[in-house]
Amino acid sequence: MFRISARFAPFLFGLVLSGLMSLVVSGVSTLRTTGLSPDLPGHWFAAWLSSWPVAFPVVLVLAPLVRQLVARLCTLPTG
Repeated sequence: MFRISARFAPFLFGLVLSGLMSLVVSGVSTLRTTGLSPDLPGHWFAAWLSSWPVAFPVVLVLAPLVRQLVARLCTLPTG
């Protein structure tokens, strides 16, 4: 089985997360714009394909900031 080195885990996580989130968001947006038309899959795919390259670097840049924010907002377990 092909395995990726653990040092690439943050990038792989960002790639998968940004891909799935941009897929869902572009799907909802496309559905709202076109309705349930026969062209929906093609429009959705085009919207997703153009949004994923934007979402991936945004996730990579914002993830560390979001982790810091969450760490400040959460209490650490004691004991």
